[in-house]
Amino acid sequence: MSYLVLARKYRPRNFTEMVGQDHVVQALTNALTTQRLHHAYLFTGTRGVGKTTVSRILAKSLNCQGPDGQGGITATPCGVCQACTDIDSGRFVDYTELDAASNRGVDEVQALLEQAVYKPVQGRFKVFMIDEVHMLTGHAFNAMLKTLEEPPEYLKFVLATTDPQKVPVTVLSRCLQFNLRPMAPETIREHLEKVLLTEQVCADVPALRLLARAARGSMRDALSLTDQAIAFGSGNLQEALVRQMLGSVDRSYVFRLLQALAQGDGKTVVETSEALRTHGLSAASTLEEMSGVLQRMAVLQAVPDSAQDDSDPEMAEIAQLAALLPADETQLLYSICLHGRSELGLAPDEYAALTMVLLRLLAFKPGLASGAALEKKTLKIAPRPNTEPPVRVPASPPTPTPTPTPTPTPTVVAVPVSQADEPALVAPAAVAAPEGQRLAVRDMPGAAPSAPSQP
Repeated sequence: MSYLVLARKYRPRNFTEMVGQDHVVQALTNALTTQRLHHAYLFTGTRGVGKTTVSRILAKSLNCQGPDGQGGITATPCGVCQACTDIDSGRFVDYTELDAASNRGVDEVQALLEQAVYKPVQGRFKVFMIDEVHMLTGHAFNAMLKTLEEPPEYLKFVLATTDPQKVPVTVLSRCLQFNLRPMAPETIREHLEKVLLTEQVCADVPALRLLARAARGSMRDALSLTDQAIAFGSGNLQEALVRQMLGSVDRSYVFRLLQALAQGDGKTVVETSEALRTHGLSAASTLEEMSGVLQRMAVLQAVPDSAQDDSDPEMAEIAQLAALLPADETQLLYSICLHGRSELGLAPDEYAALTMVLLRLLAFKPGLASGAALEKKTLKIAPRPNTEPPVRVPASPPTPTPTPTPTPTPTVVAVPVSQADEPALVAPAAVAAPEGQRLAVRDMPGAAPSAPSQP
């Protein structure tokens, strides 16, 4: 018999074997137990988290006949009846899988929907599973809307996609949506330990941690990488071999860089960067590893008791670095590492860009913002000495102070009562008075009122 890869060999056959998707398993189990079944399900999530697997388990739960052939709808399919074995092997007539990535046109969808008018041949339900449903064309989506909304009672739709944003809202509103989350590295590592124990393969725990982190939340990717690591190490999984296979950076380089940054040792920083270049290690992986260590250092600085709950053998060295660097500097280094990763693609040489990022880590320190440090860094320029003799300016005579000119007092001529009909006469001195001191006769105290002018 030919070799079966781990991802297919250890594909879950029932809901109890599902890993990391408890929220989906609980909802579907309760629905099957109470038989409150929806006519259309939409499973979303990244690659390798179990969308197709959940679809097949659901199809087996709907069509399981039981070991004695008298079974019904159940949340725990037996796995030994004709329906269960045929679905596992892909031979069940009433279970149809359509890959929308290669069958995305309206003709393919119409050909699938033409089978909906026929009742199931072997099982209780027909199950149409459309994988990567977001790849369908607009006309294909429109062709299936009516059947998707009101299918026959014996038909169930199961849609799966990695990009639900591209699925029309008219389709989303007709489906019961479940989001399958990326799996935690600890969950993946524990599952890999069980698989390798069954396969009787020796593996180091740090090697499994590397594989779990490299999987990026995908169990299928983790099992595929494990297959590759077994072949690379001739049946033995060791940390050094797994790092070499993945091209990941050894933590010793990361610890050396962080210690040099804490001590301000620029020579060691540049030498370590050149060593990474010589060994062909990824610059992006270096900054990623540094970000991971800095994150754990920040957690230790905020919660010192967390070091006691971790069984990682590297925790002791991380704790030493956390005690060596101030908390604000750790936060700054973490931020610079994150921004530096995005700048690697802009540089003509990623190792030159890595060196510049490391030197930036060395140059920028929050402690330099204090007044004492700024005073040390400020260049003090002495004033230029004046070699020319001073010029003696002769004393000038004092400027005479002008004496104010007395303002003449205006003289007012009294007008007799008999001459009231004639215009009042104003003294010439009053006419010659400055503008601000001219007073009308009628405005002066004791002056007779002026008579109106005659035409």
